[in-house]
Amino acid sequence: MAIELRQQLKLSQQLVMTPQLQMAIKLLQLSRLELVDTIRQELEENPALEEVQEEIRPEEGLGDGPDYDAAEGKAGDAAEAQEVKIEEKLPEDIDWSNYIDGYNSPGRTSFESEAKEAPRYEAFIAQRELLSSHLLWQFLMISPSREEERIGSLIVGNLNRNGFLEVSVEELAEMSGASVTRVEAVLSLFQGFDPVGVCARDLQESLLIQARHYGCDDPIVQKIIQHHMTHLENKNYRAVAKALKVSIDQVVDAVNVIRGLEPRPGRQFSDDAPHYINPDIYVYKLEDDFVIVLNDDGMPKLRVNHFYQSAMGKGGALAGSAREYMQEKMRAAAWLIKSIQQRQKTIYRVMESILKFQREFFESGIAHLKPMILKDVAEDIEMHESTISRVTTNKYVYTPQGIFELKYFFNSSINRVRGDAVASASVQERIRQIIDGEDPKKPYSDEKISRILEASNIDIARRTVAKYREMMKILPSNKRKQF
Repeated sequence: MAIELRQQLKLSQQLVMTPQLQMAIKLLQLSRLELVDTIRQELEENPALEEVQEEIRPEEGLGDGPDYDAAEGKAGDAAEAQEVKIEEKLPEDIDWSNYIDGYNSPGRTSFESEAKEAPRYEAFIAQRELLSSHLLWQFLMISPSREEERIGSLIVGNLNRNGFLEVSVEELAEMSGASVTRVEAVLSLFQGFDPVGVCARDLQESLLIQARHYGCDDPIVQKIIQHHMTHLENKNYRAVAKALKVSIDQVVDAVNVIRGLEPRPGRQFSDDAPHYINPDIYVYKLEDDFVIVLNDDGMPKLRVNHFYQSAMGKGGALAGSAREYMQEKMRAAAWLIKSIQQRQKTIYRVMESILKFQREFFESGIAHLKPMILKDVAEDIEMHESTISRVTTNKYVYTPQGIFELKYFFNSSINRVRGDAVASASVQERIRQIIDGEDPKKPYSDEKISRILEASNIDIARRTVAKYREMMKILPSNKRKQF
């Protein structure tokens, strides 16, 4: 077979994403905080982009005074300027030398009395204490030796966020170079610190430490913690009573004591900061209609720098590579501004369509939520489903019923025995209400809940009830039972 070189003309079509389209898609799927960070970064990197600062006009600052013409330097026609006369005469005995020396000092004048009275900056900062700092502070109060300090630092450094020790005593002894007996003595010392139950190697040891600390010498409590934690988890109190040969009432009393203990002693020193949701959209009800308002608080208002615009105009001073660079930056700034405007417009249209489909939810609550998929909104506003998916990701809306993610309004449908389908979120809320209203001593099983829903005109299987219950993090009936 001979190898030869040929030229062939081929015509094909392919989708090419322009930089503007890529930026629009990227901004569309960002959350509000991520969008603000992206804008701040672009403001730092792009000299052609600037933030519009809100300025106070002279008439706003001067109240009802005459309008001032900055170009002419004259007052407006509303009032004529009057000559200012000084009636007061300055005293002749002023010590001008001290006056001039005081105002010509090279640095800022400060007074010792003011420095003493001024509060410290640290007084305004609320810093959460860490578990490690809290334990080391207690440990240093007993003036430990160098060897004990080394062992104590290793113990504190190997605690997890719940306050449990993640390594064995033998490993601590190997790392510190001390004996196992010495490490156990220091560990026992740490286990007596606050919070009670900290530095334990597992949950059982932590509960036993807490029981001894609070003076609970009941042997039933200690035996349940040591040997019957599985039965305790499953609330199989009869098996515990049979194994310990005691009455069920004694087991229930012991379980109530154990329930008062802390399973995660280091939880109160968690450094996880709460994350508050800042809605992207607000939906308010005014009289008989709803109003959609986009949240622009904290969103920088952008524009292209006027200086570079004039420099790039006809007869501008820029030329060569500098001109090409600024053209690219000005194009990127214009694309960013337009993409942000398109993003806000798309979010508004999607929310407007959701409000049209789910109006009964906004008026009456979760029970009236209807089944809806992305295709419904996409066809309504004539956009692709992928665009709707990006818009509804990590976007939140404030409604009269609470704050919800936009994804929340898209639900699968559950058939009714008679009539139209119902949204799965409404069924979950109905399951929650049924469980909240049950008798704690005789909780409903998943099969019983399924029959109750069927009587309420909702056709749902037992397996679906169990799936929704697990999604809502609700325990099964055997673990919800209270004695």
